[in-house]
Amino acid sequence: MDMLTKEIANAIVRETSLRLNRNVNIMDMNGEIIAALDETRLHTVHEGAVEVLSSGETLSIYPEQGDSWQGSEPGINLPIVFQDTIIGVIGVTGNPDEMEDIGELVKMTTELMIDQEFITSQLEWKQRTKEMVIDQLLKSNASYKTIQQGLDMLKIELTPPFMAFVIQIDTLTIQKQELIQKVERLFGKRPAIAGFINLNQLFIAVSEMEETEAVRKVEALQALFHKLGITFRIANSLAFHELKHFYQAYSDCELALKISAPEIEVISFSQIEVRALLYQLDQTLRERFSRRILNGLDETQAMTLKAFFAHDLNIQKTADALFLHRNTLLYRLNNITRETGYNPKIFNDSLILQVALWIQEQNK
Repeated sequence: MDMLTKEIANAIVRETSLRLNRNVNIMDMNGEIIAALDETRLHTVHEGAVEVLSSGETLSIYPEQGDSWQGSEPGINLPIVFQDTIIGVIGVTGNPDEMEDIGELVKMTTELMIDQEFITSQLEWKQRTKEMVIDQLLKSNASYKTIQQGLDMLKIELTPPFMAFVIQIDTLTIQKQELIQKVERLFGKRPAIAGFINLNQLFIAVSEMEETEAVRKVEALQALFHKLGITFRIANSLAFHELKHFYQAYSDCELALKISAPEIEVISFSQIEVRALLYQLDQTLRERFSRRILNGLDETQAMTLKAFFAHDLNIQKTADALFLHRNTLLYRLNNITRETGYNPKIFNDSLILQVALWIQEQNK
């Protein structure tokens, strides 16, 4: 990788020249000036730079030596070092006796800028590779050769069991790359790759993850997003053992987000799998079943049933949750039995009523 590009060189000259109020030149490995405040010197050979490239040492050029170094002006010329290798030369015009400290400062600043540019380019390259891997994982006809090549380049090994997370983001308060780094660090030693698959949806592929561990990771993700002030909803798939099932895992997460109430932040597909199966049935059949079972129950009766089921058919807990007297709740439940022909206090009947309620919610 050529770290001393003209773009970086121009940025270095622009930043340092303005702060020093001096002319600064950047020379490449041929000694050619590729960036300078004085644009008339561009693309000329700086013989002082050629000497620095040859010796590896700083070179000071005094006014009386100007004729000895063609294309050079009085000043100080220092090697630019990246990862222990000289990649170019930086020259600062002025009296060398006054320039030693300034020259070292400019050299240090230049090398820091190049290091930062390298880190940024590496992060961008890695993220592009991750997104390529994710793109393939989510295809029904994925190229597993391409996936493996990408993982090899990233030095990541995905081993089963796998799990997928989809995070729907409404408001993003930090840069996407920063969020991705925070999310991946949260999974610790478990190999995980994250990437945005559209404007507001973050996908995470995780390996070596059992469903019991997923609960703790989801809680950690919740805490992170709350801390960052991000509005979100998270869905996680079932655990699976083959890469080809990432496609289905993503579809499951998408469906979980779609059929769950908008106010629910976290949805595990394992908790809504039955509802997901119902959703995929013929709509006409679903609606006919729901209408027949519920038989025109009003909103109060439907709310009572939902609370009763949410509290595991426990009369006292449901009454407390609805701020009702126990007898009032029993009266309502008895009315529901008369209206529908199904007794919510009996398990088999309650199951039928629950399925009908789920379908009703899905059709809203």
